[in-house]
Amino acid sequence: MGRLDGKYALITGGTSGIGLETARQFLAEGATVAITGRSTERLETAGRELKGSVLTLQSKSGDVVAQEALAARLSGSWPRLDVLFINAGDVTHRPVADWDEATFDALMAVNLKGPFFLIRALLSLFPEGASIILCGSVSAHIGLPQSSVYAASKAGLLSLARTLSGELKERGIRVNGLSPGPTETPALGKLGLEREAEAALKAEIRQLVPIGRMGTPTELAKAAVFLASNESSFVVGTELLVDGGVGSL
Repeated sequence: MGRLDGKYALITGGTSGIGLETARQFLAEGATVAITGRSTERLETAGRELKGSVLTLQSKSGDVVAQEALAARLSGSWPRLDVLFINAGDVTHRPVADWDEATFDALMAVNLKGPFFLIRALLSLFPEGASIILCGSVSAHIGLPQSSVYAASKAGLLSLARTLSGELKERGIRVNGLSPGPTETPALGKLGLEREAEAALKAEIRQLVPIGRMGTPTELAKAAVFLASNESSFVVGTELLVDGGVGSL
């Protein structure tokens, strides 16, 4: 038997990196899985990689109306939602002087406003025992230069893990944060750096990690499986740091 047998799980931002690997691990543990993404092409690619065994849903994570439409689509397809992994995120880093209101609002919409209203839209689908996992970041705990807006958005999301757990506990719904440290994902490749510059950046990032390496999507996905499963039934309103010691040492 799998650790997620019989569970219905939605992963936002599931077309690459941590989200895609979590979908793979959830499927291996017996869950019925849906993933979201902005790009139809990337959703199709992810669907093929997962051998067509997932429900793929196009959705813009920062659009409140889109979150309501996503919930309605899921309600028409599934009898309930046992696991929600909020993984989609905007990872923009830049100096304070380079931010303007539009870029600030766009990041906050994806990382904080969208997740809140998606949870709100899905409330009727969550049964007793449901698990909501919010992907935070170790950046919420450290003073990394150029991470100000990103880190603030993740700190807000981690606060929701506590406050929503307090509000939803009578329904038996658990909300927890899962916070990665530096992780080897395709996100670094989207910065448009030359190969040597990207390698230098990775080396710089590794120096931040006490154990001397970056994490892998599989390591984060395994932690998500734990929080999604009944094994974590006594874990409520807290944060699991999977960060190589960045936030603790």
